[in-house]
Amino acid sequence: MKTKIIGVGSELPPKIVTNDDLAKTVDTSDEWIRTRTGIEQRRVSDEKTLTSDLAAAAAEKALKNSGLSAPDLDLIVVGTTSPDTLFPSLACIVQKKIGAAKAAAFDVSAACAGFNFALTAAAQFIENRTYNNVLVVGADTLTKHLDWKDRGTCVLFGDGAGAVVLAASDDSSGILASWLKAEGRLGENLIMPVQGFITMNGKEVFKFAVRVLEESICKVLEKANLKIEDIDLLIPHQANIRIIDHVIKKVKIPPEKVFVNLQKYGNTSAASIPIALDEAVQAGRLKKGDILVISGFGAGLTCGANLIRW
Repeated sequence: MKTKIIGVGSELPPKIVTNDDLAKTVDTSDEWIRTRTGIEQRRVSDEKTLTSDLAAAAAEKALKNSGLSAPDLDLIVVGTTSPDTLFPSLACIVQKKIGAAKAAAFDVSAACAGFNFALTAAAQFIENRTYNNVLVVGADTLTKHLDWKDRGTCVLFGDGAGAVVLAASDDSSGILASWLKAEGRLGENLIMPVQGFITMNGKEVFKFAVRVLEESICKVLEKANLKIEDIDLLIPHQANIRIIDHVIKKVKIPPEKVFVNLQKYGNTSAASIPIALDEAVQAGRLKKGDILVISGFGAGLTCGANLIRW
């Protein structure tokens, strides 16, 4: 029994903050940000917009795309590190907002790797025949947890949500392999305290990211008995173009097989990959039978990858 994605959706707040906007309030410039990260702008939610608002909107779009409705859902799994409340979980709030009354619901906390962790966890419930229809959401509003005078962090993040609907595969499509990893010994390099702002040791996180992004791609391919040349599309976590460029050169994936949208949205944490997946689908970048690899890394420090036959 395999798990396949039958619907995708995403939601972004309307407010756009450009690099030039940031340069008015912090010691930075458009050139400084673009050359170091590839980011040109990001979306920032207002005070009234909750993470659950974005998550629920993305979920409803994914459901519409799947042909299912909220009452059909058996389970909701949300990857997030910026929930509305510590409890109830963001998944329970989303359940209420979309009207998925019969669904079980829980959150997964793996920061920017959260969507891969949530997707891997959710797939097990379908593969062991516990549930039939599962919603997986990646959603974060990390701009609410930034020191807007710290140019080492405030230029990086944006807000958003992405979602997928999962069901059992009735053909050869579906998740073929998953791979998860955590290195808690490095956790102090990227921290968001219960009260306070995000702090990051950029040099150490960069080193971790390029190492494990390469490792995750190779490991998940190995588990599926496939090779680099079998990949039709790679969607990496959208954090930094230098990380992505470094890794694809190392593993020798042609740039045209890599989907990048970080220039528009910055690092949307757990929402990064599902937002990119939604855009890739809308752009016609995936066709039936294609091999897709999604890989993310984040605080913890964590890393995860999934290999999917579309």
